Amino acid sequence: MNLMNKGLEKFYDLVESFEMLPTIGKKSAIRLAYHIVTENTYTGMKLAHSIETAIRDIRQCVKCNAMSENEICEICLDADRDDTTLCIVQSAKDIFIIEESKQFSGKYFVIESLENEIMKKLLNLVQSAKVKNILFAVTPSLANDAFILYIEDRLKDKDIDFTKIAQGVPTGVSLENVDILSLSKAIAGKTKI
Repeated sequence: MNLMNKGLEKFYDLVESFEMLPTIGKKSAIRLAYHIVTENTYTGMKLAHSIETAIRDIRQCVKCNAMSENEICEICLDADRDDTTLCIVQSAKDIFIIEESKQFSGKYFVIESLENEIMKKLLNLVQSAKVKNILFAVTPSLANDAFILYIEDRLKDKDIDFTKIAQGVPTGVSLENVDILSLSKAIAGKTKI
């Protein structure tokens, strides 16, 4: 044990806990722990309570695998959303980003792995909702191209139009900072102006 840590084991336990979070390094972890312990203990207590209740109360939606506090999530229950259009994502957190864009009005289905149980659930949803359009919102890669082809093959006997989110050069990024895969997809997917 570091001599500095002696007598502050609980503080450094908190620092280590923060370091376990994605994108939090040692300096940020110390800054957060210090803030909570010395400058704003109310925020620390509120954070601890929020973490505890979220872990206890948040589960997967039984229909789409998204995050929900109920058996069925609010998006699946929303009668104003288009049941015939389904967006497939690989993580429930992707739904937050898509919803923030306000560009999609259908329903979602989360597929984190291609297990038979998940694929059966997708087939049941496609049949019961009479899905006509599937949008794949996945990160461009060869592995994800195979992921898309696998799902398309499993649904080939259905009358479904398959699309995926556009790929290419992000707005405001110079060509020298674009990876070759993104650039080649942007050129291949060129549109007339």
